[in-house]
Amino acid sequence: MERITITIDEDLLATVDGVMNRRGYTSRSEAIRDLIRDGAARENILSQAGECVAVLDYVYDHETRALAQRLTHELHTHHDLSVATMHVHLDHDRCLETAILRGPAPALQKLSDVVSTQRGVSHASLHIIPTESHTHTHTHDHSTKA
Repeated sequence: MERITITIDEDLLATVDGVMNRRGYTSRSEAIRDLIRDGAARENILSQAGECVAVLDYVYDHETRALAQRLTHELHTHHDLSVATMHVHLDHDRCLETAILRGPAPALQKLSDVVSTQRGVSHASLHIIPTESHTHTHTHDHSTKA
């Protein structure tokens, strides 16, 4: 194992410490390694052209001029990726949409980027799951010590 030194601002370190405590890690190093592994796994999925399924969640302000129409247009434009969409009214101004998508990871990420960068969209999140079998092995233990 290699030892490195990083510089990190106080707010981000507080976030790492919060993750560490919430998940029960015994050290910052262990927490940071898993966070990096998660990011690396996501990047690996995005670099593959294989078939994936995904969930795209986003909240948007339906009062933002023509936003609902633009979002609908994007999903229609990418009808080959769109499986289903659920729409929920959160309050007077905000709606939550969850889109189930299927296709190559880069295309799913591109659609997510187009949707999530629209003015009036907030809290966007894309979760991509490869549909081909992938094995994931850990070289460490996640169990908490009693």
